[in-house]
Amino acid sequence: MTEGTITSAAAEGVDTLSRLEQEGEIAADYLEGLLDIADLDGDIDMDVEADRAAVSIISDAGSRDLQKLVGRDGEVLEALQELTRLAVHRETGDRSRLMLDIGGYRAKKREELSELGAKAAAEVKSSGEPVKMKPMTPFERKVVHDAVKAAGLRSESEGEEPQRFVVVLPA
Repeated sequence: MTEGTITSAAAEGVDTLSRLEQEGEIAADYLEGLLDIADLDGDIDMDVEADRAAVSIISDAGSRDLQKLVGRDGEVLEALQELTRLAVHRETGDRSRLMLDIGGYRAKKREELSELGAKAAAEVKSSGEPVKMKPMTPFERKVVHDAVKAAGLRSESEGEEPQRFVVVLPA
C-alpha cells in the first residue's frame, strides 16, 4: 500500500462516518417531530454501529407510552423504521440502512434471538440434521444468521416474505 492509498482509505472511513452521523441527525429530527405530534416523551440517542446509523428513543418515565410505538411483535417499530429511512432518503437521496430501537425493544430482541440461534446451532451440531426455524423479519433473521456463524455453522434464508425463515445447516 502506498501512502496515498492509506490516506484515501482513511478519508473514505471519515466520509462514511460523517454520512452515517448525518443520517442519524436527520432521523432524530424526524422522530422528534413525530414524538411532538403524538405528544409522547422520549429522548433520542444516536450512534453508529456496524456501518449503519443507529437511533434509539428512550424514556425515563412511562415506557408504556413508548410501547405504543413498538406495537405488537414490533410491527409499529418496523413501520416507523421504514418511515424514518424514507425521511433520510428524502433528505440525502441515498438509501439508508438505519436501525431504530424504541425503549430497548430491539436490544432485548437481539439477545433473545442470539440465544435462539445458538441453541439451533447446538441442535444441528449434535444431530447433524438441518433445523428450520419459524418465519422471521429481516432484522430477526440477520441476528440468527450472525449467531449461527459465531457458533461455526452456516445458515440460509428460505421462503418468501412474510414467511421467510432461517435454515441452520450442518458444517
